[in-house]
Amino acid sequence: MENAGMVALQIRDVPDDVRDTLAELARVRGQSLQAFLLSIVVSEARRSANAALLARFSERSDGSRLAPAEIVTALEEARSNRDAQLAARLPADNRRT
Repeated sequence: MENAGMVALQIRDVPDDVRDTLAELARVRGQSLQAFLLSIVVSEARRSANAALLARFSERSDGSRLAPAEIVTALEEARSNRDAQLAARLPADNRRT
């Protein structure tokens, strides 16, 4: 039994134009309509699991709450400070100007 443990899904009242569009997308990908729709269903189920995982992490109190632009600014400032400290340690004749 190849489909042991699998469920059959049925969608009713699909408009003809929607069915035709989906069939064309499947054809372009070299898939049957069933295989194409199954890939969409599987993808959505995986995204749901990812969303749940992301929601769990959003509740954590560790890590950064900075916006990406703030992170870039903080990194640039830290690198600039580091470079200044390193330059201060070099003999005057080895410093870049």
